[in-house]
Amino acid sequence: MVERTPLRVVLADDERMVRAGIASILASATGFEVVGEASDGAEAVALVAQHGPDIALLDVQMPGTDGLSAADTILAQHPGTAVVVLTTFSEDAYVARALGGGASGFVLKTGDPNDLVSGLRAVADGGAYLSPEIARRVIDELGAGGTRGRMSRGALARERVGQLTEREREVLGLLGEGLSNDAIARRLGIVPGTAKVHVGSILSRLGVANRVQAAILAYEAGLIAET
Repeated sequence: MVERTPLRVVLADDERMVRAGIASILASATGFEVVGEASDGAEAVALVAQHGPDIALLDVQMPGTDGLSAADTILAQHPGTAVVVLTTFSEDAYVARALGGGASGFVLKTGDPNDLVSGLRAVADGGAYLSPEIARRVIDELGAGGTRGRMSRGALARERVGQLTEREREVLGLLGEGLSNDAIARRLGIVPGTAKVHVGSILSRLGVANRVQAAILAYEAGLIAET
């Protein structure tokens, strides 16, 4: 069995205890290497430029350059590095704003450590990760007009998804679970190239910018079961 190269991670959070906890989780998991730790966004950008990691794991709120601004810079200047955002339940609006920026995942600071590990692996494999808790709350944030607003968003999402083929809806549901193209292909018994074509078609037909936006739409349309 060929050993996989460890996923190289730059970690940014202004709280030392949080950084230590996350670094410990990744150190105890198989296949991760934290190559740099930062306490603000500007430092994170510099570390990404220095190390060229697979993933930049960024806290939303940091002094100076915040996580969202750092994410924008990293995604523009270092497209080989995926961005995963660390957030809390009180920062849903920040997550909603970040959806259009190209971040590949959103992880709760207070979530299950296994979710963090699984999410980073999914992102590194080309997938997207959005914890169910964050997805539900972001949908509420986006549909802040109350129950009627949320119901309207759900109806609109179902209408948009309705234009997809049955196979594309299957793929969208799996994409919403955070699966990479390879994982989608294995689940559906198709070749990865076909899965990639389906994903590209889905993003284009739905008019969304990235896989995380598609995942949100999948949740809104009811394609992903709440847990």
